[in-house]
Amino acid sequence: MKLLESYILRRVSQMFLVALLPVLAIIWTTQVLGRINLVTDSGQSIGSFVQLATLILPTIIPIVLPFAIIIGVTQTLAAMNNDSELTVIEAAGATRATIMRPILLLAAGLSVFSFFVDNVIEPKVRVAAREMVAAAYADLLSSVIEEKTFRRIEDGLYIQISERHSGRILKGLFVADSRDPNFDLIYYAREGAVNVEGTALIMHDGEVHRKIPNGNVSIIRFDSYSFDLSDLTQTRGQATLRSGDRSLGFLLNPDPEDTHYKQKPGEYRAELHRRLTEWCFPLLYAMISLLIAGDARSHRDAHLHPMVSALAISFGLRWASFYASNQSEHDMTYVYVAYAVPIVAGAVAAFLLSRNMKLRIPAFLRYRTADIWRGLVARLSGQRGASKGDPA
Repeated sequence: MKLLESYILRRVSQMFLVALLPVLAIIWTTQVLGRINLVTDSGQSIGSFVQLATLILPTIIPIVLPFAIIIGVTQTLAAMNNDSELTVIEAAGATRATIMRPILLLAAGLSVFSFFVDNVIEPKVRVAAREMVAAAYADLLSSVIEEKTFRRIEDGLYIQISERHSGRILKGLFVADSRDPNFDLIYYAREGAVNVEGTALIMHDGEVHRKIPNGNVSIIRFDSYSFDLSDLTQTRGQATLRSGDRSLGFLLNPDPEDTHYKQKPGEYRAELHRRLTEWCFPLLYAMISLLIAGDARSHRDAHLHPMVSALAISFGLRWASFYASNQSEHDMTYVYVAYAVPIVAGAVAAFLLSRNMKLRIPAFLRYRTADIWRGLVARLSGQRGASKGDPA
């Protein structure tokens, strides 16, 4: 690689990382905080929470990568244009390929990386995360529920214990069960324990209060009572795998006997074609960015930053692909649309690049957008100045 190409590649890579890491951190934080209930509800350690957060990270990388490459390319080329570097490069006789080659090489590598993450790493970490959450909730009664704290196990079922002893022994049991709309049940017991299989809560020396809708209450004392937990532990202890959790091999040849696949076969079709189309967006977005910002231009033409134009076009393509992939769950026609979006856009971008043509938003839209932006900035500046000048 030539010295000039290495220089461009280094600058674009640095700007790409500057754009990628903060956005990735913000999105990752919001996703992780949405799962904080793993600690609050199931009593897991902070180490388990960190492990779950780590498993979430690969699921958001393919989403952020394409837009980070747009920012990296357009911002770098705009800065080089403002510093007259692009003009000097053209005056020195270098072709446009000198600028394009390192950027397209980086974008192609990111596309391959996106495909690998989306189809190899992400399904595995999704399964691991689901199994981890399922295991955390599988044995709530015997190991998780805190002493002297009411805990909702599921809608309509609340449990409190006074003490926990070794051997899965629980003291001072209180269970409120209102899952059946025909009656409410409240259990008190001096002592209890969850059996080894985790399918039943055995309570000793207690009573159960049964209240029906008309207000009548019946009280039954018992020496020993078995509270069924089989349905609860089965649903909590098993991870339900969905289309997004499946490997590419499974999506290409799904098991016809799979329960979830039989219920929603269209969802698996949509997931397959999404994975086979969206991985190429880093390369496609890099080509669009080169069309908009890859040549020297006068500062008088810079009414709108090239990043805005590139992002506007890219968001439109991303929305079209997302819409087509979702609709393909119900209509096979949209499968062809999902493939047509990147193929047609990529072919047009490649043709324009090969002819050294430029891609610009129409002038009247650029002027109008620039006027709106300047007016908004002026209005905000005026309001800020007025607020500072207000008497105390």
